[in-house]
Amino acid sequence: QVRLVESGGGLVQPGGSLRLSCAASGSIFSINAMGWYRQAPGMQRELVASVTRGGIANYADSAKGRFTISGDNAKNTVSLQMNSLKPEDTAGYYCYLDGRHVGGDPRRYWGQGTQVTVSS
Repeated sequence: QVRLVESGGGLVQPGGSLRLSCAASGSIFSINAMGWYRQAPGMQRELVASVTRGGIANYADSAKGRFTISGDNAKNTVSLQMNSLKPEDTAGYYCYLDGRHVGGDPRRYWGQGTQVTVSS
């Protein structure tokens, strides 16, 4: 069993910053990548950022220059530093892990989500 727990969401004013964190625990055999999706009401799910075990990061165009994703292989965690936040960033943010638990096949695991609201 692999469990992902997100934290760091909340209410912030436009132009402000938040740092989201995701911690993976359980019987993890291997991790290929971790990242963040977001979904706003009435909108499709969007990949915000991802980072591979080797440290290669990718960002949605809307996040480039404002967000930074970082992973810690030793701790099985990933963080998303979000700066210059805009109201359009308001969404539920969901952490994912591409990997496998001990005795399992490769798959994508999901966290429960954390809400980010950008409003004055």
